[in-house]
Amino acid sequence: MFRTVLTSLLAVLVLCGSAFAAEKTLIAAANPTWPPMEFLDENKNIIGYDRDIIAAIAEEIGMKSEFRNIAWDGIFASLESGQANVIASCVTITDKRKKAYVFSDPYYEVHQAVVVAKDSAIKKPEDLKGKKVGVQIGTTAIEALRKMNVDIDLRTYDEVGLVFEDMRNGRLDVVVCDDPVARYYSRKEGYKDLMKVAFLTEDVEYIGFVFSKDNAELAAQVNKGLKAIRENGKEKAIRNKWLGE
Repeated sequence: MFRTVLTSLLAVLVLCGSAFAAEKTLIAAANPTWPPMEFLDENKNIIGYDRDIIAAIAEEIGMKSEFRNIAWDGIFASLESGQANVIASCVTITDKRKKAYVFSDPYYEVHQAVVVAKDSAIKKPEDLKGKKVGVQIGTTAIEALRKMNVDIDLRTYDEVGLVFEDMRNGRLDVVVCDDPVARYYSRKEGYKDLMKVAFLTEDVEYIGFVFSKDNAELAAQVNKGLKAIRENGKEKAIRNKWLGE
């Protein structure tokens, strides 16, 4: 009996050791359609603020980093399927999401931005009444619009880039999205002469990295790395690079 118990214990230790050895890379799921937070360069590589923050954190805690391109509608499932061990895709920390996942400490704060045509008179939520408003499906922009309690013609899209494309072509009156994304498009060539940020919502949203419930230890490690890059100035340099802050 003792030998059987000892053998079983050794097997468990071996499996745990293998799992620990495998957890040497931050495999991050991202939906790279959300510039400047995450998007694709001309070679289809994921770049952006989240990419650089994860790489800097990984370096601080002695890990490697790898990004995987995952569609937004499957990004949370990527944790359960083992495709990724962290989501780094500008995910807002909400009470509903915290019931299902573990979040890191917040690494960025956003407001929802209301983007309109350059010559638009829209300046406040009430002005949205009856307007065609585009958002990316599954984002907190939808909840922000519900809170405004204004009767609008809401249109949802798979990617925020498609929303801005329809705005540019006159098929929408308004786009609502995270403010860094709004600033990116309102300054981008081909868009900046056509649109502007009309106003920001008052509510602040906190952005965090997402982990499965059984991976709280990795979340704690990431928090240590996040604290370190804040103290050594790396986070500030990355913010300046991508966000001009």
